[in-house]
Amino acid sequence: MDLRIFTEPQQGASYDTLLAVAKAAEDLGFDAFYRSDHYLRMGPGDGLPGPTDAWITLAGLARETRRIRLGTLMTAGTFRLPGVLAVQVAQVDQMSGGRVELGLGAGWFEEEHRAYGIPFPKEKFGRLEEQLEIVTGLWATEIGQTFSFDGTYYQLTDSPALPKPAQAKVPILVGGHGARRTPRLAARYADEFNIPFASLEDSERQFGRVGEAARAAGREPGDLVYSNALVVSVGKNDAEVARRASAIGREVAELKANGLAGSPAEVVDKIGRYAAIGSSRIYLQVLDLEDLEHLELISSRIQPQLG
Repeated sequence: MDLRIFTEPQQGASYDTLLAVAKAAEDLGFDAFYRSDHYLRMGPGDGLPGPTDAWITLAGLARETRRIRLGTLMTAGTFRLPGVLAVQVAQVDQMSGGRVELGLGAGWFEEEHRAYGIPFPKEKFGRLEEQLEIVTGLWATEIGQTFSFDGTYYQLTDSPALPKPAQAKVPILVGGHGARRTPRLAARYADEFNIPFASLEDSERQFGRVGEAARAAGREPGDLVYSNALVVSVGKNDAEVARRASAIGREVAELKANGLAGSPAEVVDKIGRYAAIGSSRIYLQVLDLEDLEHLELISSRIQPQLG
């Protein structure tokens, strides 16, 4: 079971804070540092010092880390044109020496689009499908050849399809709860399927749908990695768990029901139940980015028990 650190900087985090978390995650042996792609805080609070751009952040971290993988859950398709996104991700992959992964989603938070003047199209899923085809098609085009695309939403003519990522294949993540179109997209384009903030039962059901879609697309279900994103709040004792829950404005009982919360033993047990339904990677949603002792506790008391 891989454990990855997943942050939500729109809630209020500077680049320096994110750098400290990424470096701590690398030093403590976590597999990857991921961040969301949002420009507006969700819920109460001022969101200070303001949003950071996902791919600018990852470009900086690419030069200031050495081992840890870097990615997004999920890059919002509404924020970037697919050709430009392919250039951005390829460049950051080069800057990192081949450690980048791209989670790409349709975009959903209409309020942040209004706040920053970003168009919020009615039809987002069809755009996402074309974006996935374009980004992967640009990277797959051989050097010296060109790439063209004539879609409903995007048209590219004789693109040189440059630059290329450092990796031969940048891992693509597709995720979500959709019962029909989401599994089909994952089966066609994804190396990994991620379901965020889902119960064991919902996760198992969705993993099954993705596996069936993979077979229909001519792939084996095991060709994909299956993963979960879950909020985390761990403590050495009940008081520490309660303190960490309070710091992120959540109740302990709710966190235990909907995330990974409690003692290290409780969290290891619940992770084991996710592993039993086919999840091999957990993105730990860490909401208090100043609490690096939290990461140290997870690293020392949970990771060694996961093999």
